[in-house]
Amino acid sequence: MTKRNVIRLLNAAVFSCLVALPVASHAAAARPCEDALKEMRTAKASAKLTPDAKSKVDALEVKAVERCNADDDKRADAFLQEAMKLMGK
Repeated sequence: MTKRNVIRLLNAAVFSCLVALPVASHAAAARPCEDALKEMRTAKASAKLTPDAKSKVDALEVKAVERCNADDDKRADAFLQEAMKLMGK
C-alpha cells in the first residue's frame, strides 16, 4: 500500500465518522413523550401508592405534560422516567 492510498483510506475513515456521528445521535433521541406518557398513566392506574408518592407522581406528570406540550420530549421523558421509578416500574 502506498502512502497516498493510506492517506485516502484515513480520509475516508474520518469522513465516515463525521457523517455517522450525527446520524447515531439522532437515532438515540428521546422517544415521543406521548408514548411514555401513556405507559406511565397505565402503570399509575394499577400502582398502589402512598398519598405522598401519589402526589409526587402527579406533580411529575404535570411537569411532563407541560414539557411534552412544549415539544421538549427529552425532558418530558425524564420526568416520566422519574415517576416510573417512584412507582417501582
